[in-house]
Amino acid sequence: MNCKYFGSCASCTLYDKNYDEQLNYKIQREKNRFSNLTTCDFDIIKSTPKNFRNRAEFRVWWEKDEQNNKDILTYAMNDFKKEILKIDSCEIVNEDIKNLMPKLLTELEKSMILSFRLFAIEFLVSSTSDMLVTLIYHKKLEDEWINLAKQIEQKLNIKIIGRSRKQKIVLSSDFINESLNINNQEFKFAYEENGFTQPNTAVNIKMIEWVLNNTKDSKKDLCELYCGGGNFTIPLSKKFNKILATEISKTSIKSALRNCGLNNIENINFIRMSSEEFVEALNEVRVFNRLKNIDLKSYDFDTIFMDPPRSGLDDTTRALAKNFENIIYISCNPETLHRDLEELLKTHKIVRFALFDQFAYSEHIECGLILEKYSFVV
Repeated sequence: MNCKYFGSCASCTLYDKNYDEQLNYKIQREKNRFSNLTTCDFDIIKSTPKNFRNRAEFRVWWEKDEQNNKDILTYAMNDFKKEILKIDSCEIVNEDIKNLMPKLLTELEKSMILSFRLFAIEFLVSSTSDMLVTLIYHKKLEDEWINLAKQIEQKLNIKIIGRSRKQKIVLSSDFINESLNINNQEFKFAYEENGFTQPNTAVNIKMIEWVLNNTKDSKKDLCELYCGGGNFTIPLSKKFNKILATEISKTSIKSALRNCGLNNIENINFIRMSSEEFVEALNEVRVFNRLKNIDLKSYDFDTIFMDPPRSGLDDTTRALAKNFENIIYISCNPETLHRDLEELLKTHKIVRFALFDQFAYSEHIECGLILEKYSFVV
């Protein structure tokens, strides 16, 4: 990838390598990390070398043009010294975002009401070019801002949200519509502003397909922890009799319910609770009003799906997972995954292991595992 900010912008830390070199570096690093736990071959899910990010956030740097009495705006990132680096383009973002970036600044510069105290801009786009832009300010947004921002919405064919302290102004919509072709089947999703979404659409599709292709059809039920907006849950609904999915974020639960409706899925129950709370409910330690309409005893689980945050699993969740015949584990942090596997491998064996290169040119890589329970406990 040819980027004029390689080596300066701290977003891409592996700037001294081409795509395959940086991927091979990460593959070897993870093979070394997990060598004491498994000798199985890794399935490697590659990213496209450029324009792969469907969401991005940039600081906005502005300088006063005294002669013309207007603000000159540029995007900004941190350099490796954590100082401001002004940029005018970004090669890792989706083509729609890349093309919009200069056009948006041009429109914002036309009015002090739009440009003054503008701090950051967030972009979220679907594979169908549905674009949501969040403008973040260090000032209160008034009616005049709303009127001018609506004009930009219409001119650039985008959706705009204005944010400031204790303010969120949605001009038309606070979500984008996405359509993913997964194993030749279309799934519809609504991605909300400020909600979690996978940053690399192409890799996300391959991740879901990898999970589906390595999960056996079951007449039993699936338990999912950290379900987010149903990214994996909804496609997996075709594989199981019923799914009970938990998530602590209200925004994500709202998205999950909406996405379930978009796909006419009726065999999933989403509940808002932490993994620790779910373990307490399952073990009948506590009674939760949120579960008053759900009979936990009616579920016949044989598989658990977990996609935890970077901190990985807590002790109670690791203990819970060991009770299931099958474990599907998606990890965004190989370090905590290694720690969790040291415990899970006392009862389960790894049958598939994948690396997903969601964040090319960075140190980050995601992992996916399929584990099956031993017929006897080791």
